[in-house]
Amino acid sequence: MLLHGLGATGEVWQDVVAEWHGSWLVPDLPGHGRSKPVDRYSFGSFAAAVAEVVPHRPATVVGHSLGGVVGLALASGWFGVDVTTCVGVGIKVRWTDEELAKAQALAAKPAKVFATEEEAVERASRTAGAPLRHGVSEVDGGWAPSLDVRAFGVGRPDLPGLIMAAKAQVVLAAGENDPMCPREHLEDLVPAPVIFPGAGHNVHVESPSSVTGLLAQVAT
Repeated sequence: MLLHGLGATGEVWQDVVAEWHGSWLVPDLPGHGRSKPVDRYSFGSFAAAVAEVVPHRPATVVGHSLGGVVGLALASGWFGVDVTTCVGVGIKVRWTDEELAKAQALAAKPAKVFATEEEAVERASRTAGAPLRHGVSEVDGGWAPSLDVRAFGVGRPDLPGLIMAAKAQVVLAAGENDPMCPREHLEDLVPAPVIFPGAGHNVHVESPSSVTGLLAQVAT
């Protein structure tokens, strides 16, 4: 199961899927892409929504950024999903009060409407940090990213607590040049994080073979 990050959609995994021979589940998280919004965004509400579409069999979960936190929540077993391995890629570990306040401010802003589909795609792609073609929709007055901006208010994850609660093998990874997720931050949580040489925050887009190579080692 592949879980995208905040502001993205499942389409960011298309090159990883193309390189991997096996079964995949690639949902859009609530409030993103084709998925409906929820009343309140929390890591638990994201996980509960994803759990509703997971087949009842053991699964490896790979999540990017926000999706990695959701994967860790699923790995707890609290949502009825049998996760055998959880790979979190590019999860932001340390948050300042200023960063959290900025995220809350973004969550309170009204969604911006653009005159053309191309402008909306450009904004959605910039928000996701990866090219998106299907992350927009036609609305009254033009086009808008499908992202429910309230999702920015999800808050700070309790990563030590989630890792402690996980009943699955946990692997944390990041690109060597990811400014949001430096190696030393991951080393506070796990003894041997996986670092992808030369990659930035969106490893799955920049170097999909790096992700499939790691999956070949850990997937069951």
